[in-house]
Amino acid sequence: MLEFSGFRRNEMDNYRQEKVQKFEEFVDRRLKPDLVSAIAERDKVFEQQKIFSDLRRNIENLEKNSVTSLRTMVNLGSEVYMQADVPDTQRIFVDIGLGFHVEFTWSEALNFISQREERLAGQIEEYTRLIASIKAQIKLVYEGIRELLQLPAERSVQESFF
Repeated sequence: MLEFSGFRRNEMDNYRQEKVQKFEEFVDRRLKPDLVSAIAERDKVFEQQKIFSDLRRNIENLEKNSVTSLRTMVNLGSEVYMQADVPDTQRIFVDIGLGFHVEFTWSEALNFISQREERLAGQIEEYTRLIASIKAQIKLVYEGIRELLQLPAERSVQESFF
């Protein structure tokens, strides 16, 4: 009878190890890459948000200082710059995406930027929720592994003080 229970225990240990391995593979092959991807996408949206914020600030400075003409340096590509004269700053071209640029007055541009910033803020919120969800899933899987291995639950910092 002891031999049978030892065999049964060994079978259960193998079953647990297989389950733990499958959970770990799920975390490593699915959840962690999804998390990295979501963080990278959110970072791209943050970068777009910064670009529009900088553009808003530049337009507001042009308006505040009543700048009607401008001399600036333009990046031609590969960090090669050229001096440029802008005889009339009252109208500007804004990249609206997909390689399209639209000519706007300052007020039109500021209106467009406000709308774009709202949309970008919404995208950032969505990605932040997705990231939190993936992190919660990872934590849940690790909790399942802990239970399978019958390890004691980690005590929170608050519990250790009381």
